[in-house]
Amino acid sequence: MKRLRIVLQYKWFYYGLFISALLFALYQTQKPLTSHYSQEDTSFIGIITYIKHVDSKITIKIRAKENLRGDYYVKDNESFSYEVGDIIEIKGNLSKPTHNTVFNLFDYADYLKSKKESWILHIESIQKIGESKNIMNVIKRNLYRRIETYHSKNYLKVFILGDQSDLNSDIIASYRENGISHLFSISGMHLSFFTGFFLFIFNKIKHLSKVSSLITCLFLLFYMFLVGCSGSVVRACLFFVLRYLFSLFRIKIPISYLFILMVSLILYIRPFFLLDIGFQYSATISYFLIVSHLNHYKNYFIKILIVSILSFFVSMPITLYYFYQVNFLSILYNLVFVPLISLVIFPFSFITLIFPCLDSVFTFFTNIMEKLSIFLLNIPYGKIIFMKPSVWWIILYYFVFYLHLNKNKQKIFLFILIIYLYFYPQIFPQEELCMLDVGQGDSLLIQWEGKRILIDTGGKVSPYTSNTISKNILLPFLKSKGIRSLDYLILTHGDYDHMGEAIYLVNNFKVDKVIFNVGEYNELENDLIEELENKNIKYYKDIKELNIDNNKLYFLNTGTYDNENDNSNVIYFNYYDYEFLLMGDAGIERENDILDKYNLKDIEFLKVGHHGSDTSSSEAFINRINPKYSLISVGENNRYHHPRESVLDILKNSKIYRTDLDGSIEIKLKKNEYKIRTCSP
Repeated sequence: MKRLRIVLQYKWFYYGLFISALLFALYQTQKPLTSHYSQEDTSFIGIITYIKHVDSKITIKIRAKENLRGDYYVKDNESFSYEVGDIIEIKGNLSKPTHNTVFNLFDYADYLKSKKESWILHIESIQKIGESKNIMNVIKRNLYRRIETYHSKNYLKVFILGDQSDLNSDIIASYRENGISHLFSISGMHLSFFTGFFLFIFNKIKHLSKVSSLITCLFLLFYMFLVGCSGSVVRACLFFVLRYLFSLFRIKIPISYLFILMVSLILYIRPFFLLDIGFQYSATISYFLIVSHLNHYKNYFIKILIVSILSFFVSMPITLYYFYQVNFLSILYNLVFVPLISLVIFPFSFITLIFPCLDSVFTFFTNIMEKLSIFLLNIPYGKIIFMKPSVWWIILYYFVFYLHLNKNKQKIFLFILIIYLYFYPQIFPQEELCMLDVGQGDSLLIQWEGKRILIDTGGKVSPYTSNTISKNILLPFLKSKGIRSLDYLILTHGDYDHMGEAIYLVNNFKVDKVIFNVGEYNELENDLIEELENKNIKYYKDIKELNIDNNKLYFLNTGTYDNENDNSNVIYFNYYDYEFLLMGDAGIERENDILDKYNLKDIEFLKVGHHGSDTSSSEAFINRINPKYSLISVGENNRYHHPRESVLDILKNSKIYRTDLDGSIEIKLKKNEYKIRTCSP
């Protein structure tokens, strides 16, 4: 014990332990997951640990031989009465999760890996075969049953069980964009309420005062397992337990060393927490709050302000890495929401659970919180888009931040790093073309001469969710590139799979000008024009060319046709002597007219017409233009069977890239070379 006490006094012991734990976690998370199942398995028995209802779609997680999750679509007139703690048998099949197919965006496969989940479960049928008798499951099931009787059940689940499944997705998005979403994940703030409450009560009881910390530790461990052992909860709980053990054995070390020891132990025991965004936020913010020594601030609101400022800048790299945008006003918002939630709503949720008569009062407070968040979301100031930072920038940022805590003069370097990241897209403008994987549709981003041009938006909305391509792909991708506005939105034609997201885009992103194709406007185009006029956004139709500083986009107009596809904007441009031809959905008749009117040959890059349909890309047209690379935007396993084998055979002399196989396709342009990169699933 004496040698251990000596070792525990050396700071390099903790730094070495943390580095070794970090390397161990990195090694473990890079290894393929081992599974107890194979793809041939079709029957799975497990305990329900999570259920989320969205219309007819039910998302279920079960604990079986390993954790599994899947979606089930309730049929008409079918009842669904399963609950957490039920033992069920699922019939279905397994598939491997795929990685994201758009650069920089959320990777579902990596997310599942952070949860140690190897498969996606496609559920065909569910049958209840019993209820778990495990004491934890019994308590949890009874809590859910009690909470379900409350009008305010959605927030009672959030603050008592850490379950956000009943929260509206738009409300969750408002909390995230306002920078207050951390208040709705059970973490150190929530557990400090329990520790303070229990220590106060037990210290007042004569025979319990000596064991108050032990009882509190046992309760925290129980609560940690009850709410599912998320990264932030494990971090907060283990820290309190270690503090208790060190005080019990009279081992005195700086609290920052104790924190490093705690994080190291967690990474050794649960290395996949390294990939968990909740754990990243919780561990990073807590460490810097500890080493900042904020205890000398006595005024509660001054302390909240300082903590809010510090937490904002500490969490900024993580937020930008995942969401590409921060809201500087969240520093002020936290001055309102932290006291409201920590002093009123969170404690009141447990009081309401005990006294159901207070349900309406609790609902009143949560309604105020929701309406305030929605109101603040509409304030246009404070939200600033940054490009996605590199890992090296993040490491340098935290290194400078740590120095800043000891030397105030380091503030200027921190400020320089932030400014550098903000202006990087302007300092080093990209010259590239990127065809985005938007399923069975088209969307293509061009960046050159400091201009940003989006050609088409795609357009597909799942019948089971409010999420759209704009929410999930277009806006996050543009933000990840540091793009804060589009100079031009060019719509090849009025079909939904090409411009279905345009209205949402102009309502949620800055667009300077919109360009339509030739021909009559359809209903979708007229709806967009109404929005453009309301927002005073200029729009044009049937243009011949578009000047982009020293370059031009040429619109190869050959007349007006009796169908929307042949009226597509066909665009040609030459950049660094590389020729590009983007065909929209133009058909064979339009191709023949283009050949008659324009002298096109030896095209470097062809965006193949109409997703590889046999109504486009005639042999005569392809032989004449002789493309070196053929890019096909097409949905995986689409019902149209695009691209057609006959078209692929015609294109066989070119190198073919397909979004259904290769994901998004990026072409980086330089004066004497180009590089093609794909985002394969």
